[in-house]
Amino acid sequence: MTDPSRAEIRRAEHRAYWKKNLTLMGALLAIWFLVSFGAGILFRDWLDQFSIGGAPLGFWFAQQGSIYVFVALIFVYAAVMDRIERRHAADDQD
Repeated sequence: MTDPSRAEIRRAEHRAYWKKNLTLMGALLAIWFLVSFGAGILFRDWLDQFSIGGAPLGFWFAQQGSIYVFVALIFVYAAVMDRIERRHAADDQD
């Protein structure tokens, strides 16, 4: 049985890094879709029975909520990717 070469190990590490990156992006995009399209359009009628600051909740998500969630997702992505990059030794800092 042969030991894997250094290049094979690096390729496997690179694939694992990108798999985690794409999984994270897919999850965050799904959350953004559910909040912006789901809460703002699909579930608007049901959400409108609740209110935030006098505005119906469905309307609030369509106008403000999806933007707030998008900004929060940017910070989540940056924090989680920082952890993933450190774990896979892929950060830019030497």
